[in-house]
This record gives sequence, structure tokens and C-alpha cells, in this order.
Amino acid sequence: MNSKQPISFLSSSSPTHFIFYAFVIFLTCSIRSNGNDVDHEALLKIKSLISQDPYGALTSWNNSFHFCDWNHVLCGKRHRRVVYIDLSSQGLEGFLSPEVGNLSFLRTLSLGNNSFQGAIPHEVGRLSRLRSLLLYQNKFSGVIPANISGCFNLQQIALSDNELVGSIPKEISFLSKLTFLSLYYNNLTGGIPPFLGNITTMEVFSVTGNPLGGSIPSTLGQLKNLKGLYSYGCNLYGIIPLEIDRLSRMSALYLGHNKLSGVIPANISGCSNLEELGLSENELVGSIPNEIRFLSKLTFLSLFNNKLTGGIPSFLGNITTLEVISIKDNPFGGSIPHTLGHLKNLQELHIGSCNLHGTIPDSLYNLSLLANISLPLNQLTGSLHQAMGEMLPNLVSIQFRKNDLNGRVPPSISNCSKLKFIEIADNKFGGKFTLDFSKLSDLYYINLSDNLLGSEDVDDMKFISSLGNCTELKYLDLANCKFQGVLPGSIGNLSIYLRHLYMENNQLHGNLPRSIGKLYGLETLSLGANQFTGSIPSTIGNLQNLHALNLSKCQLSGTIPDAIGNLSSLIKLYVFSNKLEGEIPSSLGNCRKLLELHLHDNKLKGKIPTQVLQLPSLSIELDLSQNKFFGSLPTEIGDLKMLSFLDLSYNDLSGNIPSSIGGCESLIGLSLQGNLFQGMIPSSFSSLKGLMKLDISHNNLSGIIPRFLENMKLEYLNLSYNDFDGEVPMGGVFANENTFSILGNGRLCGGSKKLGLSKCKKKKKYIKKFPLFLIVTFITSITLFIIACLACVWCKKKRKRHHSLPLTNERFMKVTYNQLLKATNGFSESNLIGKGGFSFVYKGKIYEDDDNFVAIKVLHLQNRGAHKSFLRECEAWQNVRHRNLLKIITSCSSIDSQGNQFKALVYEFMPNGSLHDWLYLSKHASRLNLLQKITILLDISHALDHIHNQCLPTIVHGDLKPSNILLDDDMVAHVGDFGLARVLGTSYVNNSTGIRGTVGYVAPEYGMGSEMTSSGDVYSFGILVLEVMTGKEPTNDIFNEDLSLHKYASIALRDAVTGLTDVNIINAYQEDLIAIQGKGVDVKKIDECVASIIKIGVSCSMHSPTQRMDIKSVVHELQQVLTTLENI
Repeated sequence: MNSKQPISFLSSSSPTHFIFYAFVIFLTCSIRSNGNDVDHEALLKIKSLISQDPYGALTSWNNSFHFCDWNHVLCGKRHRRVVYIDLSSQGLEGFLSPEVGNLSFLRTLSLGNNSFQGAIPHEVGRLSRLRSLLLYQNKFSGVIPANISGCFNLQQIALSDNELVGSIPKEISFLSKLTFLSLYYNNLTGGIPPFLGNITTMEVFSVTGNPLGGSIPSTLGQLKNLKGLYSYGCNLYGIIPLEIDRLSRMSALYLGHNKLSGVIPANISGCSNLEELGLSENELVGSIPNEIRFLSKLTFLSLFNNKLTGGIPSFLGNITTLEVISIKDNPFGGSIPHTLGHLKNLQELHIGSCNLHGTIPDSLYNLSLLANISLPLNQLTGSLHQAMGEMLPNLVSIQFRKNDLNGRVPPSISNCSKLKFIEIADNKFGGKFTLDFSKLSDLYYINLSDNLLGSEDVDDMKFISSLGNCTELKYLDLANCKFQGVLPGSIGNLSIYLRHLYMENNQLHGNLPRSIGKLYGLETLSLGANQFTGSIPSTIGNLQNLHALNLSKCQLSGTIPDAIGNLSSLIKLYVFSNKLEGEIPSSLGNCRKLLELHLHDNKLKGKIPTQVLQLPSLSIELDLSQNKFFGSLPTEIGDLKMLSFLDLSYNDLSGNIPSSIGGCESLIGLSLQGNLFQGMIPSSFSSLKGLMKLDISHNNLSGIIPRFLENMKLEYLNLSYNDFDGEVPMGGVFANENTFSILGNGRLCGGSKKLGLSKCKKKKKYIKKFPLFLIVTFITSITLFIIACLACVWCKKKRKRHHSLPLTNERFMKVTYNQLLKATNGFSESNLIGKGGFSFVYKGKIYEDDDNFVAIKVLHLQNRGAHKSFLRECEAWQNVRHRNLLKIITSCSSIDSQGNQFKALVYEFMPNGSLHDWLYLSKHASRLNLLQKITILLDISHALDHIHNQCLPTIVHGDLKPSNILLDDDMVAHVGDFGLARVLGTSYVNNSTGIRGTVGYVAPEYGMGSEMTSSGDVYSFGILVLEVMTGKEPTNDIFNEDLSLHKYASIALRDAVTGLTDVNIINAYQEDLIAIQGKGVDVKKIDECVASIIKIGVSCSMHSPTQRMDIKSVVHELQQVLTTLENI
């Protein structure tokens, strides 16, 4: 009927009407044809900007087919216009063409999981019919286009996992049909905007992983339809708004890893449909509110790493829908409530480090679905249920480390076939260990250490055979468990993936099985402190990935196998306190990465092989003492330039001590006692500037005691039982009779009266007699000359008194222990302003009438290296003055009130503390803007340029890090703490241990035994730059063997620096500029400046010293960036 109406109408029309409608039909067809052409052209433009198409997704996009037949494109049936494009997960690379805006009928644009880059074209805003914009998991940068509001039919926006910057545009609030907004893992700032509360259709809102900052707006309570709110890791602060209770439809709330404070709002129970609640890693206080028990649909509760107290509430047992509880790392206190046993659906329970005590309630063993039970670092007592494995058959992970649990380890755990991780270390488990691992094929981590598992039976280690079925095993720790018996040969059947094997401090005996050589993946093998006998199997040479080998304190005999030289990755070798014989194999010289070698207390003999003495990597210790080595000490000993401790005592070494030993310029301790050395102490000992302990007693040495020993940094010297003659010096180490010994040298004389030696005979001196008048004339002339000099000096000092020297006044030149004691109120806690490895730092006034404070650094002389640190710092500062170096006023070397040695350094006081304080302490957090940070970095570079290039001799700092950068009243940076410094050209080196400096900042070449150089300081400076700009310490938990701070910054540099940088720096600087200039700022220029700074940090922290920037270039480039920033 309806189809006939147009025909009837036309038939009754005049010719004019017919012509008119024919024209309309023609025009419509023409428009449709033109629209098709526009879509065709737009699609080809989109293809033209795609540079990589690995799967051929766009192969059909050509003129051979109508575009409606192209792959990944759908057209409407009526208009034959493009309505749907889906190119997701096609590996595409390139840019999104602006021509996409011409696809006016497009409803869905899906380009997710590709590598599109560049800005999202603002032409997208012309797609008024668009309902779904899916651009997630790409590399889009720039801002979210504001005119996206032109897509007023949008229901879904997915821009997550890109590199977008800026704030969420206000125009999004005009999208009245929007239900899904996903922006997670970008670099968005500006907070969560309150206007989002106007989009009342919103069901899912996700901004996780954006450095938004700000607080949670209360207007979010207007989103009545909201089901999911995801704001994890957004730098949010403030409280959780009370309006949260209005979100009655919400099923998932994730606000973890922020800085939220206050209490968990009790009215959160208004979110009656809540299934997942994540508030972990905040600063929430108080107790878990009772009202949470009304969340009857809750399956996931994560509150870990807050400051919650009040115990674990028993009402949690009423929320029977719970599947995961993670509330670890809170100071709850109390015991584990037995009501948790009501949670029949519980699969994961994480309550470690909660100050819990009492026993594990029996009711927990009724949770048959439980897969992960984690209770470490508490004070739990009692024993485990012996049927635990049968009652909890789905266990995947057991973590009970560091409690006071006792009793037997339940054998029933053997039935937990899904188990992957078991850690019960540091408890009091005992009784016979009968766990059968044969069914636990997925197990990859086992730590049973520090328990009482041995039963005094010969078959204690029987369970090892069953471990052969754990094909994924990577870590096995059975140390200090009192195990007895023989280590079975089945040890060689353990997983090829095993990396770490610890069995030290047990009572194992018998031979080491040869099959141990089958564990090719081992990196650590520690079997020391057992009762093994027999020889070291040569098959151990098969373990070419081994880094550390410990076979010490056993009863091993035979020779050290040549095959040990195959361990090319070995860093530490401990085989001391055994009964090993024969010679040291020369093949040991192939272990070119060895840092320490301990072969002492054996029966080794022969000559010391030169190959061992030519290992450049040896930097920590070489101990060959208490053996039977004979012959002369090879001159190659001098090649151990980086060695800190050398012990060759109690052998049969003879001949002269080689002068080449002076080449061991890093030595801290040298022990040669109990040998047959003869001749004189070589003068080259004077080159050992860092030597603190020297023992050459019980030899046949002779000659006089050399005077240069007085000038060394020695804290202990033993020359006893030799044949020295002549006068005993009285300076240096000889000034205190408790720090040196000269017993058994019968021909010595002089020295301190307390030594009781006879006076040395003085040779008579004959003076030629001169006439009296000549003597009188000479004395008178000398006297007049001295008086004239004193007069000049007095006049000069008098003139200087008129100049103001606030901190270097003459009265500071001499300071006593009592003065420092009074200045610090008896070194009271209230005056303490800093702590270090070698010292405490106090604030004080040396004179009450002086307004100037000083910083007093008191050395802990009982700590190894403290005395050396004091002397090193004095020498480094002796002739150095610079605006950006901390000014030393004086030092004090005295005796304290207890009669102990006392040493202190007095510095100019820095009222603004350290750079570390400003970066990490809450009272300073986010208060340094970008300009201040770059100015501070420039100050530090000036200081390094001065000590590296303008001081003679050159000085290397050796321990550059934020805590050693101090700030004065004007926020000018001063580099301090030269306790690890080296004065180049004086053989003055840091010898504390093999690696110099602080972990994370120390140059990588130091770990391989290289000398300290200015390039090492540049590396530390580079790491410091990256830390200042990213807000991440180099030892941050996110960094590991595969990802360092340097690599993290390098990767980010290739893409978007703003994602890497601490956004608070840029935001604060922008706000300052806007406040001053009254207008917006050029964000792009600021980003460019930040990029330049990051590039400097990356260039300075290159792994190879030759690839690092020189400090002069750093100063120049930082100055340019600072100038640019100041002119924005």
C-alpha cells in the first residue's frame, strides 16, 4: 500500500513536478556518489601515513575493490558509507591521518594495540556520529583534543596506555552519552577534574598510572551509574570524600598507591554493590570501619601498606563472599581472628608484617580454596596443623618466614600438588623432616633455612631425591637447619633451572657427590661449615655460571682441582679451613672476575703462582695464610693494585720482601707475620698511603725501623720478633704504645719511656771554636731579623682585624674536645642533625656570644675506615676553596672524657639541610621547582669542575649522592663529605672494600677493580641528575638487573620525557610563572628543557667511562638550559 503512494502521486503530477522530482533524485544520487568518493579518499590517506603493516592488514586497500569490500572496514547498507574501522592488534606503525575526520558516517574507530604515534588529529572532533573511539596501547602524544566534544554521540573513549600529556579537557563534560572513559597509563596532570561529575551516564572511569596529583573531587559522588573507578598510582592526596557513599552501583573502587590520608570513611558501606576495594599503599590511619561488614558482595579487599591499627577485625569473617584479603604491612597488632575461617571462598590471605601474635587459628585450615597464605614477619607461635596439606589442597604459596612457629613441618604438604612457593625460614620448626616433594612439580622456590629440622638420623637428606621432580626449581635454601647425613648423589638430578643452592651450617658428612657438576645453571653454591671429607670433585668445573662458591670450614682434602679455572664467572671463592694439599692451580688465573679469594687454614704448599697475583679484579681480599707456601714472594704481587686486604701470614716464605709490594696502593691491611722474610723493610712501603694494619712480626727482618712509618695512617703495627736495631721512632703510630709492638727485638733503643728501652748512644759532635765577637755579632743579627719579621706579621694581622670573617675567625683555629662537648650540649640527641657510616653530625655554637652555628662531624673511630676517612677528608680539603664546596673551618684531634681517641671536623652550617631531605622528606616534598633543581645541579657541576680541572693535584670525590649535597640560606648547593675522596697523583685511594662509594651511585668500573677517576664522579653526577628529575632513587624497587635508572631514562627519552619526569617539578614551575606573568606559559619549551637535562643525566651515566660527558661540557649545557628556562 505504502509503496504505491509515490507512483500514484507522480502519475497525477504535472510535467513540471515530474522534472523537479527527477532532479531531486539525480541530486541525491550525486551526493551519495560524492560521499563515497570522500570515504574512499580518506581511507587511502589513512593508509598512506602507515609506515609498517607486518600482517598485510591494508593489502586490500586499493582500487581493485570497492572500499566497502576492504578488510577491516564495514559500510552501512543504506548509504554505502564507512561506519566501522577495526585495525586493532595489527602491528601497524605510523600516524593517524587528519583525513579520518572526513568519514562522517563513522561510528566505531578501533586502532588499539598498535604503534601509532604523534598527536590525535583534532579533525576527529568532526565525527558527530562516532560512538566508540578506541586508540588504546599506542604511542599517541600531545594533549587530548578539546574539540572531541564535537563527537556528541560518543559512548566509549579508550585512550589508555599512550603518552598523552596535559589535563583532561573540560569539553569532555559535554559528552552526555559517555559511559566508558579509559585514560590509564598516560602522563596526564592537572588532577581529576570536578566537572566529570556532570557526565552522569558514566559507568567506568579509569585514570590509573597518571601523575594527576590533587585530591578526589566530591562531585564524583554525582555519578550515580558509576560501576568502576580506577585511580591507582595518581599522586592523589587528601581524604577519601564522604560523597563516595552515593555510588551505590559501583562494583570496583581502586585508589591504591597514592598519598591519601585520614580514615577509611565508614559510609563506604553505601557502595552496596562493591565487589573490589583497593586502598593499598596510602597513608590511611585508624581501624578498619565496622561498616565494611555490610558490603555483602565484596570479593577483593586490599589495604596493605598503610598505617592501620586496631587489630584485624573479626567481622571480616562475616563477608563470606571474600576471595582475596591483602592487609599486610600495617601495625594492626593483636591476633588472627578465628572468624576468618568462615570465609569459604577465600583464595588469598596476606597478613604479613602486622605485629600479630598468638597461634594460627584451626579454623583457617577449613578454607579449602585457599591458594596463597602469607603470614611472614610476625610473632606467631604454636605449630602447624599436621593435616594442613590435606585440608588446604589448593595451596600455591606458603609464606611463614620469621615467626616463632615450632613443631614438625606437616608431611601432608606433600599433597599440595599446585604448590610453587614455600618459605618457612627463621622459625623453630623441628622434628624429622619427611616432606616428599615428588608431587610438587611446579615448585620453584624453597626456603627452609634457620630451623631445627635435623633429627640426628643418617637419612636426614633423603628428601633430596624427591626434589628431582621439581623441574621448575630455581632457589633452594636449607642452610642452618641442623641436617645430618650424607648428601646423596641425586642432588645432581635437581632442576636445570636451579640458580641458588644453600646448605651451609649443617652437619652433613661424606664426600661431595660428583653429580653436583650437573647443576649447570647454578650461580651460588654454598656448602660451607659442614663435615664433608674427601676431595673437591673436578666436575665442579662444569658450573660455568657460578658467581659464588663456598666450601669453607669442612674437612675436605686432596688438591684444588685444575677444573676450578673453568669458573670464568666466579666472583667469590671460599675454601678456607679445610685440609687441602698440593699447590694452587695456575688455572685459577682464568677466573678474571674474582673479587675475593680465601684459601687460608689448609695444607697448601709450593710457590704462590704468579697467575693468581696478576688477577686485576682482586679488590676485596686475598687470604693465603696458615699454609705451607715457600720460596720468595713473586714481584708480581705489585700487580694487585686494587686489593684491600692481603694476608700471607704463617707460611714458609723467604727472601726479601719485594719492593714491588708498594704497587698495592689500595691496601688497608697487610699481614706477613710468621714467615722467613729477611732483609730490611722496603722503602716502597711508604707508597701504601691507606695502610691501617701492618703485621710483619715473627720473621728474620733486620735494619733500622724506617722513619716513614711515623707518617703513615697506621692504626696497628706489629714488628715483634725480628732483628731490628737502632732507635724506635716516637711519632704517628709509635706515639701510643697500645697500637704497636716491638717485642723480641733486643737491639732497639730509645722511643717512648714506657717501652723501657735503653737510651740510644749519641755520637759526639765537635764544634769549631770561633772568636767571641763573631758569635755575638751573628746572634745579634739573627735576633734583630726575627724581631723585624714578627713586627711585620703583627702589623699584617692588625690590619686584617678590621675585616669581617664570620666563620674563619682566628679563635676557631684551635678547638678542644671540651669546647665541642659544650657546643653540642654533650653531643645530645637534640643537637644531632645527621648520621653516616663513619660519623655523627651535630649542630652547635662554639662560642655563646656568636650567632653563627657550625656543623660538627664526630668520627666513629671504632668503625673500620673511620680514621682513614678523617685523614682523607682533611687532605682533600686542605687547599680547596670554592663557592660550591662545603667550607671546613677547623678540625679537632684529641682525647675524650673516657681517654679514647677523638677526631672531629668543624664545617660551616647549612641551614637548609641536604638535597636528599628536599627530595624525599615530607616537610620538603614538592617544594623545589624546576628552576631550583636545575640551579642546584649547575652548582654541583661547578664544584666538580673545580676539583677535577682546577685543583692541583686533581681530587676525586668518590661518593656523590643527594645526602652529600648541602644547601645554604639562599639554596646554593655545596658539595660535602670527602670521606671517600682520592687526591690523584698521591696514591691516595679509598680502600674500605672493593667497591667504592654508595650502591646505586658508584661507577660500574669500580666494581671490576678500576681505580677511582674523575669519570667515576661524572657517573655519580649523572645518576644524581636522573634522580633529581625523575624523583626515583637508583635503588627504587622498580629497578632490577634488567632495568636500571639509567636504562629507564634512556628508554623514556626515545619516547616522551614528560612521562619520566617528576611532574610536580614542571607543575610548580608553571604555576610560579603564571603567577608572575599573569598568563600561560610555553609548556613545549619547558618540556624541551627537561629533555635536555635528562639527556645530560643519561650521557653522564653511560656504562663506559669513555662515553661519558666531561664535566666542563656539563657546566656549559646546564647553563644554557638554565638561561632558556629563565627567559620563558
